[in-house]
Amino acid sequence: MPFCSQCGNQVGGGDVFCASCGARQPVEARPAADPLSGISPRTASILCYVPVLGWIAAIIVLAADRFRHDRHVRFHAFQGLYLFLAWLIVDWVVRPMFTSFHGPGIIRVDKILQAVLMFTWIFMLIKTSHNEAYSLPIIGELAEKSAAERS
Repeated sequence: MPFCSQCGNQVGGGDVFCASCGARQPVEARPAADPLSGISPRTASILCYVPVLGWIAAIIVLAADRFRHDRHVRFHAFQGLYLFLAWLIVDWVVRPMFTSFHGPGIIRVDKILQAVLMFTWIFMLIKTSHNEAYSLPIIGELAEKSAAERS
């Protein structure tokens, strides 16, 4: 049993104040629990491909100590980030270029690209849920290089 830091009387291990003198007791620092300890590498990889919101999971996975040396999970996190970056490019650059064109028979390239990216996210969700590593043509090469840099 610990003793009071002020008067020396016995105090309980979880007591914040001494029962005799009322002095505040020093609190032992406990190591913070890893919030990602319950997440499997497969689940972390899948979360990186959730359409439009997977970038948040990807950043958390890349910043976590738990997956710092797991090249497979880091690859999926980077590939998910690059897919989101492609989505932003289509949304912020390509779409404004094609919204000014109106009329019958005009093909909206931005809508086609957004549909392709959404299909790619769903495709990668399925592949990752089956524990299959699939490298997308351009994005996958960048993700492999990025995952290899810090592992």
